[in-house]
Amino acid sequence: MLGWSVVFAIVAVVAGLLGFFGLAGIAATIAKILFFVFLVLLVVSFAIRAFRGQSVL
Repeated sequence: MLGWSVVFAIVAVVAGLLGFFGLAGIAATIAKILFFVFLVLLVVSFAIRAFRGQSVL
């Protein structure tokens, strides 16, 4: 999921450089959403592993 976030961020930068500002905005928004979903899932995963007594790192 973090990889897709990076891909959409790159698409946003390239689209912005080429003048496709609407597409750049949409791609940047998708990248932000995917990044925050990734962070939430990461924290939830760490919490579940910690409650089970497993190593989180």
